Amino acid sequence: MSHAASVHSLWTLAADPPREIPAPHIEYAQLAPTLIVLGGAVLGILVEAFLPRRARYHAQLLLSVVCLAAAFAAVVALAAGGHAGDKARIAAMGAVAVDGPALFLQGTILLVSLIAVFTFAERRLDPAAHGNRVDSFAAQGSAVPGGEAEQTAVKAGFTTTEVFPLALFAVGGMLVFPAANDLLTLFVALEVFSLPLYVLCALARRQRLLSQESAVKYFLLGAFSSAFLLFGVALLYGYAGTVTYSGIADVVSGTTRTVDPALASTMGNDALLLIGGALVLMGLLFKVGAVPFHMWTPDVYQGAPTPVTGFMAAATKIAGFGALLRLLYVVLPGMRWDWRPVMWGVAIVTMLLGAIVAVTQTDVKRLLAYSSIAHAGFILAGVIAASPDGVSSVLFYLAAYSFVTLGAFSVVTLVRDAGGEATHLSKWAGLGRRSPLVAAVFAVFLLAFAGIPLTSGFAGKFAVFKAAAQGGAGTLVIVGVLSSAIAAFFYIRVIVLMFFSEPKADGPTVAVPSALTSTAIAVGVAVTVVLGVAPQYFLDLAGQAGTFVR
Repeated sequence: MSHAASVHSLWTLAADPPREIPAPHIEYAQLAPTLIVLGGAVLGILVEAFLPRRARYHAQLLLSVVCLAAAFAAVVALAAGGHAGDKARIAAMGAVAVDGPALFLQGTILLVSLIAVFTFAERRLDPAAHGNRVDSFAAQGSAVPGGEAEQTAVKAGFTTTEVFPLALFAVGGMLVFPAANDLLTLFVALEVFSLPLYVLCALARRQRLLSQESAVKYFLLGAFSSAFLLFGVALLYGYAGTVTYSGIADVVSGTTRTVDPALASTMGNDALLLIGGALVLMGLLFKVGAVPFHMWTPDVYQGAPTPVTGFMAAATKIAGFGALLRLLYVVLPGMRWDWRPVMWGVAIVTMLLGAIVAVTQTDVKRLLAYSSIAHAGFILAGVIAASPDGVSSVLFYLAAYSFVTLGAFSVVTLVRDAGGEATHLSKWAGLGRRSPLVAAVFAVFLLAFAGIPLTSGFAGKFAVFKAAAQGGAGTLVIVGVLSSAIAAFFYIRVIVLMFFSEPKADGPTVAVPSALTSTAIAVGVAVTVVLGVAPQYFLDLAGQAGTFVR
């Protein structure tokens, strides 16, 4: 009996003082854009599970479009409510920043994703298989390429509608990534948007082996970069005793007051700071495809289904550069003398290598991949400026670049022969005579990539180089202009090939798309022209959104 009594008395002692666990205080309204998108992704999985197969495609498309539009409306509402300016706050217990750069980048990511979803849903380009309209994605992702299961799935007219919730999960992660305000949130967001992309890259309907190879390459290299990032996070935690951006910045600038005795021995050890900062930077530079970490880009861009390539090329760059800006401007401004020389080197090598290697490419998708590497270098020039102008010029460049990229890859989906998309450059000869409109639109995108005046590319490059020059990086601007000149050569070469060579008799045809891809291409052209002819309003918008909350 005494044993039971003693247990009972222990229990009452333990229960005696009522310990309250404080509930976390979450600002749901300020996190609305991300919550809407992730909620839509979860609903999309339920749609896959419970709706009959024939109803899924329309339900998923409607759900994705409504979610992305609602999330964009939420971003606009937050910006109109002053959260981009004087009401900028750190939300969700210090995990996420709601400020100008975050809202500007989130709005751009949502618009780009909305257009990208249209290209995902395109079903007019491939000839109907067994009486069913098909899109760019495998009939059954789990089937072995060329195996019996795949043939059965194609005959039955299956389509992979899971791509819509996967894309929404990726967008959800991308929305958190540039807004993350501590290193663990940054890492979780990175994984949330990387994992769906690995799967999406493997789902091409044609050339399935190439597609799966690209996904495996992306997965292995992405896992490496995530590991580097995580190791860097661990070292920075050892250095500062905290993973929040402001906490690390305080230790760097020497204004911190409280020191955890357990961490006193390592705190403020510069070796930890330098190595940890470098490793985190490596993880982010991998995502944006800057040069020593660019090797995955051409292979993945070529192998992935083209709608996914367009989505990835546009949206991942925005998210990656947003996170990079926040890291360098909020966490490590006290180390500017340490990171600027390194980033100088990375930017110069990235611009030159992207431009020079692109000259030798014979595949349209690989050409655009190397061009995207060169553009990563141009954007890094704005990052290096380390001034408010630098931030706003990078924001503007990302918005301009992403729509051009999406438009260009949408055009690539239209040029087809018997084996699916005809991406080899020799097949594009004389395209301007066969279908002048498509060739003209592609020419507009190529001129924007080259940075010809009156296109958005010129306005973006001008803003970035101007900020870099004012930030004392004149040499960088000279290298940038040189590599722009090299890049212009291969863009204009493609235009000459399309308009001034004879079309081959067995050349590809240009498929007539449905309203979905037509909208994507039209939006791309409209944004390219508007941002090129009248960029001032948007430059002002990016300028107002250019201050980080600390």
